[in-house]
Amino acid sequence: MCDSPAAGAGGRGIAIIAHPHPLFGGNMDNKVVQTLARAFVQCGWTAWRFNFRGVGRSAGTYDEGRGELEDLLALIAQCAPAGPIALAGFSFGSFVASRAAAALAGDRPIETAVLVGTAAKRFDVGLLPAHLLERTLVIHGESDDTVPLVDVLDWARPQNLPVTVVPGCGHFFHGQLPLLRRLVVRHLNASR
Repeated sequence: MCDSPAAGAGGRGIAIIAHPHPLFGGNMDNKVVQTLARAFVQCGWTAWRFNFRGVGRSAGTYDEGRGELEDLLALIAQCAPAGPIALAGFSFGSFVASRAAAALAGDRPIETAVLVGTAAKRFDVGLLPAHLLERTLVIHGESDDTVPLVDVLDWARPQNLPVTVVPGCGHFFHGQLPLLRRLVVRHLNASR
């Protein structure tokens, strides 16, 4: 699904947004994924939301992140073969986005990344390329009972990667989506 900015407001590039775990109802229409897409569009990016293999009308079956990484990279090759790109993901989608950033390092510059509810320790979330660390926003809920905050801090610490913590917020950002959007918009506007 392509979400585009209003005429004359675009031109920053293509943002690819990955959804949460396919086996637990994750899909491109997840409210956090939609919030990320709206934030990118508000800041002039064209946002692509997509379903991983086996979700919705997508062919294939869940592949523990390997095939999902292939899906994301294929979407980039098809929808953004050149020009600026951004990567974003929620939960399992953050894991896949981090792997895509590592896979693209050296071959394709990534302008920015936004990782929300990063599924650290649940999956082998990749270390981000050094050039991307200053342009990455990591957001996590203080009260996340799906992915404990300590796991995300343990992943971020060796990279010296700051984590923005939303006080009292759970994994799905219930009641906090407007704040999530504002945090992402602030990050995207600061990275111009």
